Amino acid sequence: MISVLSNIMPKETSKMVHDFLDGNIESARKFQLDSLHLISALFSEVNPIPVKSAINLLGYNFGTPRLPLTEATDKTKELLKTEMKKLEIL
Repeated sequence: MISVLSNIMPKETSKMVHDFLDGNIESARKFQLDSLHLISALFSEVNPIPVKSAINLLGYNFGTPRLPLTEATDKTKELLKTEMKKLEIL
């Protein structure tokens, strides 16, 4: 599986995959649907700008991306913050 979300929610994303493979389709589906707004926020700018910003929000002090990438816009940071709070990871 290739997943941007797993960079900021590794345990939860792993659980979703295992739930699906174990036949717990409803649990996997619920997590996927609950995460859709955050996933959209993670792609609101060129990847990996938003995910690196989200990692900073989690307190990992990633810093700023190297050129030619730039820092996420304030709008993206606020969107990430809002969606991460909804999922209770902030």
